[in-house]
Amino acid sequence: MSIEHIQKSVNGVIAYLKENPEDAVGTSPPVTAVMETGLRCRATGEGGQSVVTDMPEAVGGGGSAPSPGWLSRAALATCDATRITLRAAELGIALDTLEVTTDSVDDDCGLFGMDDSVRAGSLSVRTRVTIGAAGVSEKVLWEIVDYAVTHSPVADGCRRETPSTLEVTIA
Repeated sequence: MSIEHIQKSVNGVIAYLKENPEDAVGTSPPVTAVMETGLRCRATGEGGQSVVTDMPEAVGGGGSAPSPGWLSRAALATCDATRITLRAAELGIALDTLEVTTDSVDDDCGLFGMDDSVRAGSLSVRTRVTIGAAGVSEKVLWEIVDYAVTHSPVADGCRRETPSTLEVTIA
């Protein structure tokens, strides 16, 4: 897709939502995870999309696919990269270089319930961005990244507590 196509699309969505703010909030399509065998799990969406996870052999998995934690870091990196590209396109800027890397500090004592004072999720997350665009100042590139990660849905979910509910059916 060209920068012009992305820019036109983004601006079209923004214009539409300004005129129809009631359409801005909606429920996302569900994703259903089903255990296949051992610790191998398949998540499938309504459109047939799917992704498989597995845990490392050290914890009893087969190591046949990325772990859910790896996928969460991949989701953060790709969401930030996408949002940065969208923001740049919105401003009419074609990026020559964009690389987003995420990592985290984790304490497996939380995962395995060994210490209730240790959270199961990451203790911290780090995102590193390498960005470049010919003829665009460092200041503008910093502003693009700052704006984008502030408006990245996955990054926001990592930073802020999101109200959630749990429903259980015993089969």
